[in-house]
Amino acid sequence: MAHKVMLVEDEEALALLLKYNLEKEGYEVLWEARGGKVISEIEKNMPSVIILDWMLPEISGVELCKMVRNKPDIKAIPIIMLTAKGEEEDKIKGLTAGADDYVTKPFSIPELMARVKSQLRRAPEPIAEKELIFEDIRMDLVAKKVYRGDNYVHLGPTEFRLLKMLMENVGKVFSREYLLKTVWGDNIYVESRTVDVHIRRLRKTLNQFGSDYIRTVRASGYALDKNPIKED
Repeated sequence: MAHKVMLVEDEEALALLLKYNLEKEGYEVLWEARGGKVISEIEKNMPSVIILDWMLPEISGVELCKMVRNKPDIKAIPIIMLTAKGEEEDKIKGLTAGADDYVTKPFSIPELMARVKSQLRRAPEPIAEKELIFEDIRMDLVAKKVYRGDNYVHLGPTEFRLLKMLMENVGKVFSREYLLKTVWGDNIYVESRTVDVHIRRLRKTLNQFGSDYIRTVRASGYALDKNPIKED
């Protein structure tokens, strides 16, 4: 699994540049521009490393750093402080607040990427999800089994992969072409309507034990939705 990097930076141009380069390195990037939501987003997403700007709206980077270090469940996440402040006493202030590293603007992108990699070597490997849950549907990713409530739902391999894709992206509409490429693979030629056949099988099997949550969007594709409206 890709490491998650939490980027907390209110300067949009810089944030987009960093996000692009981090994603180019294979990281999943979570971007927050304001300080107020940062702690809840860290607790929700559990990133492997945090890149934290010093000057932020609502709460300063230094205060956020202290807050992270005071929360037992997230206190061990490495923090790289990103700031225009270059005086030695400012660096000491940032490191005293709990930052693991300190990068002064302007900086080179390769330098920051090297700092991120250095911190990630100390961070634990991301833990793979063991199950997906949507409403009363539970997918055991280890045993490769699906349940609706207490009922075991027997799915074929293709239906299992389709449902996994939908459960990982609730509410997102996937085109038939995208599902073919992702679920079947680039090197296998099948007609786009093959997706419809497997979606019908998936619906029929799942709906033995509960409501139909698969939404069909005419000329667009399929999504998993709490309140699906059939458009086909």
